[in-house]
Amino acid sequence: MTTASPALPPQAPRSARLIGLGSWLPQRRVTNAELCASLDTSEEWIRTRIGIATRHVADPATATSDMAVEAGTRAMKSAGVEHVDAVVLATATPDHPVPGTAPTVAHRLGLGHVPAFDVGAGCSGFVYATTVATALIQAGTSRTVLVVGAETMSAVIDPADRTTAPIFGDGAGAVVLRAARAGDPGSLGPVVWGSAGEHSDAIRIPAGGSRRPAHTLAGGEAADRYVRMQGNVVLRHAVRHMTRAVRDAAAAAGWAIEDIDRLIIHQANARISAGVADALGISPERVPSNIAEVGNTSAASIPLLLASAAAEGRLAAGQRVAVAAFGAGFTWAATTLVWPAGLSALT
Repeated sequence: MTTASPALPPQAPRSARLIGLGSWLPQRRVTNAELCASLDTSEEWIRTRIGIATRHVADPATATSDMAVEAGTRAMKSAGVEHVDAVVLATATPDHPVPGTAPTVAHRLGLGHVPAFDVGAGCSGFVYATTVATALIQAGTSRTVLVVGAETMSAVIDPADRTTAPIFGDGAGAVVLRAARAGDPGSLGPVVWGSAGEHSDAIRIPAGGSRRPAHTLAGGEAADRYVRMQGNVVLRHAVRHMTRAVRDAAAAAGWAIEDIDRLIIHQANARISAGVADALGISPERVPSNIAEVGNTSAASIPLLLASAAAEGRLAAGQRVAVAAFGAGFTWAATTLVWPAGLSALT
C-alpha cells in the first residue's frame, strides 16, 4: 500500500530522508581460482592486493536496467511505497549510449511518466545521484525519489587485463528518499563533492565516444573500448580525496571524526578503504566491507554496502554514519546521516 508523504511546515528546513533500501546481485559468482585459470596472476595476489575473493557477473541476457529494476523494486517495497516522483539512476554502463536507462527503469517499475534520468560520475555516481535527488526534494519539485546505482561492469572489462578483470563485478542497489526535516534520523547531511578532470585519463574507456568514435577503430584497437586504469594513481588520489571529503562532511554536520560510528567507503580496493580509515583514525571494526564477496561494483558499490551492512546488523538505529566515494573523472563525494530506526534492507 502506498504511504502518504507527511506534510512539512513551509518554514521547516528540507532534507531527504532515507526510507527504503534494496539490492540485487546476479546469481553467478566468479571465484579468483576461475579468473586465474586464464589470467597471468594468482589468487594470493588478488586477495592480498585487492581484497576480493569472488565477484558476481551478470549473464549475457541481463543488462543494467534489469538489475536496476530488481533493486528498485526491493527499495520501494522496503519503503512501503508504490509510487515515487522521480527516478535518478547512477551508472557508467547504461543499456545503450542513447537513450538514458532511467526512463526504461521507471517504465518497467510502473511509475508512469515521472521524470527519470541518468547520472554519470563513475564510482562516485550514487552519492552524486542522492545529492541531485536531495536538491529536487529541497526545491519542492519532488517529495519522494528513487535513487539507483546499477552497473554491468563485465560488459566493459577486458577479461584478459590482469589490472581490471579481477577487480570489477556487477550488481545494483537502490534507496528511496523522502522529504523530511533537516536533522531527522535518516536525513542526508551536507555534501562535500568535487572533481579533478586533469586526471581523467587515469580511469577511462579510450574509445567509443565522440573523441574516438567506434567506427574509426581498426581491428587491433577493439580493446580500447574496455576500461583502462592506472591503479597506483587511483589509489593515491582516492585515499587523499576521500579522507579530506569525510573530514569536511563531518565538520559540516557538526561532528568530530570520533563521533563517526560507521564509515561506508566505496568498495574499490581493500587497501584504499584501509588507507582512508587509517588516515582518519577510524578503527577497522567501524568500517563495514563487502568487497571480498562482490568486488568493485562502481556506482552500485555504496548502496550494495549499505544494504548488506544493514541486513547483517552492522548498521543500527542512532549510529552516526559517514559515506564516501571516489571514481573516474576524478570525482569524489561524501555525506553523513544518522541511521534511522525501522529501516529494513531487502536483498
